[in-house]
Order: sequence, then C-alpha cells, then structure tokens
Amino acid sequence: MVRAVMHGCNGKMGQVITGLIKADEGIELVAGIDTYTGIRNDYPVFQSIDECNVEADVVIDFSNAGAVDALLDYCGDKQLPVVLCTTGLSEAQLEKVKETAKKTAVLKSANMSLGINLLMKLLKDAAQVLAPAGFDIELVERHHNQKVDAPSGTALALADSINESMENAYEYVYDRSQVRKKREKKEMGISAVRGGTIVGEHEVIFAGADEVIEFKHTAYSKAVFGKGAVEAAKFLAGRPAGAYDMSDVIRL
Repeated sequence: MVRAVMHGCNGKMGQVITGLIKADEGIELVAGIDTYTGIRNDYPVFQSIDECNVEADVVIDFSNAGAVDALLDYCGDKQLPVVLCTTGLSEAQLEKVKETAKKTAVLKSANMSLGINLLMKLLKDAAQVLAPAGFDIELVERHHNQKVDAPSGTALALADSINESMENAYEYVYDRSQVRKKREKKEMGISAVRGGTIVGEHEVIFAGADEVIEFKHTAYSKAVFGKGAVEAAKFLAGRPAGAYDMSDVIRL
C-alpha cells in the first residue's frame, strides 16, 4: 500500500483526489497540507509542509506556485518523491525542480491525464508517417471562458510532441489573420476557443490530399487529471532520484 500526502488537500483538485484515493485499494492518504482547514478529512491536515510529521512514500501536489519552493525543499531534504501538478512556475522554480530531482524522484507533466499523454505518444507515430507524405497539421483547443492563457499548455505540449519526432521542426502559427498569405508547408496552426464551461478539448488534424485524419481528446471533468496524478503517485513511490513525467507512467 502506497502512503501519500496530499499537498493542497482542501482545494478543488485536492478533494477530487481525496475521493479517488478512497476508492483505490493500492494507495491511501495519510496526511494533507492546506492553509485552509475548514474541510474535515479522514486524515490529519497540517497548515504547512514543514509541520507534517507523518511517514509517507510520496507527495501529490495540487496547490499554487507560492507553496512550491517550501515543498521542494521538504521533499529534497527528506528524499521524498513528489508528483508536481502545480502550474505557472517561474524559471527559477523550474530550475529548482531540476535541482530537487537530483535528490529525490520528481514527476512533473504539462497535463496529468493518462489519455492526453497516450495521445502524445500516438501523435509522434502518426507524424512520422503523415508529415513526410505532405499532410498539413493543425491543432484546435477549446476551454471554458475563465481560462486566461491561450493557447493552453497542453496544446503546446501536443505540438512539441509532434516536433520532437520530426527532423525539421514546424513553426507554430497562432493567428493567421495577421498575415495575408497561404500557409507554409512547415508550419503548424494552433487555434484557441474560449467559451462556457468546456473543461478541455484538444483536436489534432492531419489534412492531406483527399483525406483527413483527426485525433481528439475530450475531458468531461477535472477528475481525469486527478486519476492521472494518483497513477503517477503509485508509479513514483520507491523510485530512485531523477526527473520523470507521465510518459514514464504510461510506458509500463
């Protein structure tokens, strides 16, 4: 049984993961960390990671960028593996993630969904066949009207996964209205749609002569990210120090 600490346990994702772990026989939550203590959980909750004195095998983090430095210090000092799901980290913090990975296992991914990470793997194979055959590649991502960044980090990760499989990288084009000309062969359009309560949709289009192949992933709730984080925690517990991502989890 993997013993996990939930960092940010009383946030929306923290509570989603709490529910998921209750139904999973392979992992249990032994402690939570959150500055807000107004929610009653089945495990002890500490207001800071430094106060936590419970033995654990891994930390799952869904908090905020301001809490990540202390978390990394704690996990590095205790050589405690950590699944880092918080986004919006600064360049200095990303460098600190690399340094912490020299002391303990750190898993960080642009998207924790198992489906998205499998899609990245499939896109690499598809691009190696279709791009040399002259297929144009376009990405369309759709999110709710409260999302502030565009394109999404996941859309960029999907595009990067395609480029990683190519000898000559594609140039990303975010707004075709700025230049009035036909598309270049080595460009990849990335379009963002914002509206309503769309949790997340990512569509990758390979358009060739007389045929079109589409890959699409739709997230209907944030639970898909929680499920991926739980699987990542079970994977990471007991691993040696190093940098990991979700591609390592789905490779098993």
